Amino acid sequence: MKPYSEACERNKGPILEVVRTAFAGCRAVLEIGSGTGQHALHFAAALPQLTWQPSDIAGNLPGLFAQFRGVELPNLNAPIGLDLDDHWPYQGCDAVFSANTLHIVSWPRVEHFFRHAGTQLENGGVLLVYGPFNYGGRATSESNARFDAMLRERDPESGIRDVEAVHALARAQGFLPIDDLAMPANNRTLVWRR
Repeated sequence: MKPYSEACERNKGPILEVVRTAFAGCRAVLEIGSGTGQHALHFAAALPQLTWQPSDIAGNLPGLFAQFRGVELPNLNAPIGLDLDDHWPYQGCDAVFSANTLHIVSWPRVEHFFRHAGTQLENGGVLLVYGPFNYGGRATSESNARFDAMLRERDPESGIRDVEAVHALARAQGFLPIDDLAMPANNRTLVWRR
């Protein structure tokens, strides 16, 4: 059975419009935390000039393979296993994309995410992250505050991240901020260039 996320279905259109602009000069995208694979399918179909490399932890790979079974998109690679704690096996991308991951993983894994993105992308590479963020240590909406509390109750190491702390991690890897865009459902898209 194919995995499905209603949130992915709702947000794939708005995210695509940002991806289309941000990755306009790119050739190959490494997606971190592909989840259900709905974003990868939608973006690869809409942007045939980009090679899309989905990835996720080993436990999520069967769902990704089920999602892509029978799909014939020459620019959509087979999913690969990738753990934020380990070396990233993929090379050759000039863009990294991740949606709804930084608030799910622990802070040390957020740090690993930016460090590995810094080793993957050369100068000119683009890093794009989608999800909820706090600004000045505060939630941007009541719904985000409730979501953050639910995340931390489920896993004390997760939670909505402060955008200033995330920018500091990006800056430490040589990434300069390009965009910070409001998205539906109180989410943001952050874009950096190395």
